[in-house]
Amino acid sequence: MPDQKTVKAALTKQRIETPSWAYGNSGTRFKTFLQEGVPRDPFEKLDDAAQVHAFTGVAPSVALHIPWDRVDDYAALRAHAESLGLELGAINPNTFQEDDYKLGSLCNPDPAVREKAQRQLLECVDIMDVTGSDALSLWFADGLNYPGQDSIAERQERLSEGLRIAYDRLGEHQRMLLEYKFFEPAFYATDVPDWGTSYAHCLDLGERAQVLVDTGHHAPGTNIEFIVAFLLGRGRLGGFHFNSRFYADDDLMVGAADPFQLFRIMHEIVRAGALEDSADVAFMLDQCHNLEPKVPALIRSVLNVQEATAKALLVDGDALARAQREGDVLGAHAVLMDAYNTDVRPLLAEVREDMGIDPDPIAAYQRSGYGEKIIAGRKEGTPAGWEA
Repeated sequence: MPDQKTVKAALTKQRIETPSWAYGNSGTRFKTFLQEGVPRDPFEKLDDAAQVHAFTGVAPSVALHIPWDRVDDYAALRAHAESLGLELGAINPNTFQEDDYKLGSLCNPDPAVREKAQRQLLECVDIMDVTGSDALSLWFADGLNYPGQDSIAERQERLSEGLRIAYDRLGEHQRMLLEYKFFEPAFYATDVPDWGTSYAHCLDLGERAQVLVDTGHHAPGTNIEFIVAFLLGRGRLGGFHFNSRFYADDDLMVGAADPFQLFRIMHEIVRAGALEDSADVAFMLDQCHNLEPKVPALIRSVLNVQEATAKALLVDGDALARAQREGDVLGAHAVLMDAYNTDVRPLLAEVREDMGIDPDPIAAYQRSGYGEKIIAGRKEGTPAGWEA
């Protein structure tokens, strides 16, 4: 059985990145729902992110979305993050919310639009240089709604060219993460629809291009842990955007829809030793909290990832390997289920106490009064959201 001390050490070192956009107003394609106390600028988003880190102890970095998080002085934003005990994480270009991108960004048939998208990607690398970020995180809404609308093959060529320009601009310690999504907003053909397409482009680009797996970007029934295991085996798993989905890209709290799937994914991570810093796998959240209050929802998501990780760390690897070698189907399955059915909350409470934080982060946050404070203090100005 895994040593308890080793398990606790691994949980203490785990790092989960929260997304700046999850702190702002969001909604569905029909409406953005407004909440009180929402941050009005990227600096206040960092203030909220600092609360998630304070109450969990494992969320010290925040991903930025450009232009949603554009500021005049990124050095000042970095300094503000550092003053809160945070760092700025992955930089995510937005090439899907302007009228020019109606027919795509890097894949657009219009060279002028492609050039505009290219400039946005290069601007984000410039921002990485200032913020200290090591990851350019790319997701493209590019695709087609109708057969014959554009050349599928030529769009792939345009994409390859644009990715190459951005990749060649990266610094020695920076990398590119290429996300995929099988549909939406394009419904006939998406330009990066699956992990295989992303993987192929990454192979063409070089070692510092890796696949980003968003757990909500798959068709129902997709075996995501297979994808994770394959990419890990080839050194091309750059990281995750963790969320949950019932039907498509629901962007719900991770672990809400299928906690057993999250456990299975984390089992592959643990089995491959990919929790170690040397594996360079980024564990990032990508969620939109439309109904629930933002900060506690992100705390809950972090806790859900921790619980899945703890259960994965408790898998008896020796017993599992022995059952697999012997072809003991039921025995192997039982090893996984024994770990999954373990109540790890007492273990995680001990980990938090050892870290000097409250063993119940949600209750501690509610007692802190921070939610009431930001509602009272952010009545003026324009709340941040999908449009800003």
